[in-house]
Amino acid sequence: MINIPENVTKALTLLHSHGYEAYIVGGCVRDFLLSKTPNDYDITTNALPEETQEVFKDFKCIDIGKKHGTIAVMINGMLIEITTYRIDGIYTDKRHPESVSFSKSLRDDLSRRDFTVNALAYDENETADFFNGKKDLENKIIRCVGDPMKRFDEDALRIMRAVRFASQLDFTIEPLTEKYIFELKETLSLIAVERIRVELDKLLCGPAVFEILMKYHEIISVFIPEISATVGFEQHSIYHSYTVWEHTARAVKNAPCDPIIRLTMLLHDISKPSCFKLDEKGRGHFIGHPLKSSQMAFEILRRMKYDNKTINDVTQLIKYHDTKFTTRQDIKKIMSITGTELFEKLIEVQIADSLSKDGENQKPLNDMSLVKETYLDILAKNECTSLKSLQINGSDLQKHEIHGKNIGYVLNILLDEVIMDKTENKHDILEKRCEEIKKSHHL
Repeated sequence: MINIPENVTKALTLLHSHGYEAYIVGGCVRDFLLSKTPNDYDITTNALPEETQEVFKDFKCIDIGKKHGTIAVMINGMLIEITTYRIDGIYTDKRHPESVSFSKSLRDDLSRRDFTVNALAYDENETADFFNGKKDLENKIIRCVGDPMKRFDEDALRIMRAVRFASQLDFTIEPLTEKYIFELKETLSLIAVERIRVELDKLLCGPAVFEILMKYHEIISVFIPEISATVGFEQHSIYHSYTVWEHTARAVKNAPCDPIIRLTMLLHDISKPSCFKLDEKGRGHFIGHPLKSSQMAFEILRRMKYDNKTINDVTQLIKYHDTKFTTRQDIKKIMSITGTELFEKLIEVQIADSLSKDGENQKPLNDMSLVKETYLDILAKNECTSLKSLQINGSDLQKHEIHGKNIGYVLNILLDEVIMDKTENKHDILEKRCEEIKKSHHL
């Protein structure tokens, strides 16, 4: 027995009372059977869209895709999508059917879905399972409904969804489904990057992400081709026992389930093959790779149309991921650049990076514990690490006849001196120092 929320039960009951079939369907049923709480609930029914609107005439109905059979109904603050059983027409863009036709058969509707574990329906009494989805759930298998070649040819995004589900659910992809994932992978290039991006973020935060990245890197390389050079690339370093790609996959797995941090770990060493130099002793070096990886990540993330904040955060974290912190001042200096929130993520990035090297001389984790302890102490003592916490501001500098771009120039000199403990963060001392800078720099 599935414990369906009251609002969803009400929708099913109303449709049943008017003589229609109605089931919750897809991901919510899958999640229930896996003892997970669904994020949303979809209902499928043999009622036509106009009939659905009539059933729910006393509720707010939103036409979000009536020509495709979908009406959204608001019940006590919950928006529930109700879609008529349908058969998809021909797919011409590898994503959407040209047309749909409505059906009176639940099986017709479930047969057009992507994977067996998503082709399940439940109506308060029994689970409709025409394609052995429950058995695949029990055996932890991702399998296409029907012919996988046809399923992927219809909608290429399903290729990415298959590996995403395998990562999220810690499932294995069935051999025939896997065969066509590889054979048809290039069709992913026809899919909007925004849709790919959503699937990638979910894949990276899955519990089986390491296994999936190692096995299906060719899929990700379709839209991030820069990855290909890292696969199998030996580092010849005492700091690393793994290839660049295996280290990358391990770093993603060892990072907290934070999309920003996991995306950072995916791209933090992306430039290593192009930075590689072998010395006379046969040791590999990657001088400048943090900055170059940051630049490459910027281009990749912009190409994939990530938002500006994500691009900034990830590229900053990559730029400083290999920074050595030997003094309290080192920590405060980077904090002044990244801000406190991002610095906390930088600590997690460095820990994940260190955990994934398995070399003799990687940064000891107790060193990172000391960095975190020092960082927290800096916060607790409210030490100055930003212009905002500097005990002098632009208005004060104007009183000293410092104007325009010189204001920022002087404030940053003062901040750097305070961080490096060369000047005390006291207003009168900073004002005096301001006059000295003005004179020595001829401002």
